Amino acid sequence: MNRTTYSLAGVVAAFAAVFGIATVLAPAPGSDQPKVSTTAARKPVQRSTLVCPGVTGSDYAATTYTAYTPPGTVTGSGGTAQLQVGQTADGAGNTTSGGGDGKPVAPLTAPGKPVTANAAKTASPLIGTADGAFAPGWTVQETTTVQAGAGHGLLGTSCGTPGADFWIPGASTASSRQDYVQLTNPDSTAAVADIELYDANGAVNAPGGEGITIPGDSSVPVLLSTLTGENSSDLTVHVEARTGRVGAAVQAMDSSAGGDWLDPSATPATSAVLPGIPADASDVRLVAYATGSNDANLKVQLLTPTGAITPAGHETLDLKSGMTTAVDLGALTKGQAGSLRLTPTDPSQAAPFVAALKVVRGKNGDETAFIPATAAVGQRATVADDRSGATTLSLAATDAAATVRVTSSAGSGGGTPATKTVTIQPGTTVSLTPPAPQGGKGTFAVTVEPLSGGPVYASRELAVAQDSLPAFTIQTMPDDGGTVAVPTAGEDLTILQR
Repeated sequence: MNRTTYSLAGVVAAFAAVFGIATVLAPAPGSDQPKVSTTAARKPVQRSTLVCPGVTGSDYAATTYTAYTPPGTVTGSGGTAQLQVGQTADGAGNTTSGGGDGKPVAPLTAPGKPVTANAAKTASPLIGTADGAFAPGWTVQETTTVQAGAGHGLLGTSCGTPGADFWIPGASTASSRQDYVQLTNPDSTAAVADIELYDANGAVNAPGGEGITIPGDSSVPVLLSTLTGENSSDLTVHVEARTGRVGAAVQAMDSSAGGDWLDPSATPATSAVLPGIPADASDVRLVAYATGSNDANLKVQLLTPTGAITPAGHETLDLKSGMTTAVDLGALTKGQAGSLRLTPTDPSQAAPFVAALKVVRGKNGDETAFIPATAAVGQRATVADDRSGATTLSLAATDAAATVRVTSSAGSGGGTPATKTVTIQPGTTVSLTPPAPQGGKGTFAVTVEPLSGGPVYASRELAVAQDSLPAFTIQTMPDDGGTVAVPTAGEDLTILQR
């Protein structure tokens, strides 16, 4: 038996450092190969890709993009971060409108300084990359003001990371709603995706959602009502890429209750936190879906500023596998901002699910925003396009107290950052106005960094009065993915080829 031995310690370390690859090598059980250390160090990513969906279906919309990278993660200033205008296509893969003039949109000049750009009334999709010092934590906020018609108010989304599988509860084909699934392909080759719909009765017959082609560097808007003749007030959308990768989000627009972007829920899990229900919410609706083969029975808690309570009449929530469940929670927060927590009533019978909240403000239900279940802040989370007097930050802790550092960046027009330390008690939500940058002009970015304690869940509300309309949008703040775990090369990492 001949063996050729290749020492890969340096190779693994080099690839991990250059490409941000997280690698784990381990010998097979009973193998005589050397043991491999499972210790991993976190290294900054070297490249990030984001997609910003196009805005469809309104002649009264104006869109702003704000890009930002937190400073200090990477030594040096090399690299770029910029967006390019993509194309819009139909579901058959035919391009229906062209891109921009080739000039980059909102290119960053330095980490720590946000850059803002405006778009035309009908905003095209944007596709972008950041590398080098600009990649770790690069974020782009898309904010659209709709002056009249369906979706009137404020629509906002943190431009997403492309992937292959997305769950989006909270969509609708009700007669008052005009919901588009925006599928954006960041790569030069075509992608193919399927859209599945689930309502209170289970899978919805929607053959038009199969095999949708998204050309390279393009976005396809799919109006949900064209996929099915059924009128469903509460839907869960499942987007799955057959080939390639896509970004996915739902542009939800209501003829009387405004609208917002409905972003994907966190990866299906057996518990969930939906942070940042505004204190003045006039109605809150929970939409959830059990993604596995088992039903999910959940305990419902509202994390208030003073502790966790059980909403009267909504102590538990039963989710039947494969069926969308919706519950109207009414004016849940009653004047105090809060966060919703869902956990299995019996941990031994836990089942994965996804969830989102539809939040309505105004005496007449004038404006709507959505809060999907979100992952914890992790090491760091950032949201851009914050404005003095218009931004509210919500921080929730579950089973353990936590302390975080909140940093407001310099403004897009200058100024210096400002920092505040906040402690969140277990089972509570803290709502605060982030510190304004000193001498800042323009918009700024807010970064949350946990310092100690348990997990923290965060969201940002941006509220900008639009005549008499309480226009607002809410973005959750999961970990920014600015670092990746890579193995140390201190031990002999070898492969024995037999």
